[in-house]
Amino acid sequence: MSERGFQPRALGEIAIRCADMRAMVEFYEDVIGLVRLTGDHNSAITFFRIAEGFGGHTQVLALFHYTADPRPGLHPTGDNTPVTGAKSSLHHIALSLPFDEQEAVMHWYDKIGQPYRVEQFGWIGWRGIFTEDPEGNTVELVAYNPSMLDQA
Repeated sequence: MSERGFQPRALGEIAIRCADMRAMVEFYEDVIGLVRLTGDHNSAITFFRIAEGFGGHTQVLALFHYTADPRPGLHPTGDNTPVTGAKSSLHHIALSLPFDEQEAVMHWYDKIGQPYRVEQFGWIGWRGIFTEDPEGNTVELVAYNPSMLDQA
């Protein structure tokens, strides 16, 4: 611990501004398999459970319709749809899972026709399976396997 006196322990939530809530809710629920906590495709805000968090705060993915204004002045809203893909400031989101489930991910994606690519990161022992959600955001399902570590 530094002189700051605090150290973040976990990611609490990821929030994505969306144009098409129906497509995004269906993707994260049906393709990725996250469990919906609240909201649906007709809601301005929908929350999904990612995993147990730290200190009682469940790790969540929140989808906000771009016109949603839950707290005026604190979050961006407007009439323009959000920028996604290469022009977005969001590079990607990564969700962790066990290495032995990655074969099931690829099988599932093949079965439903979901395009993906696989990349290995030997410097840290990770393998990522990358796809895109309906609005062009890159979503990675990543796993650690010590056999993937570079033997340098």
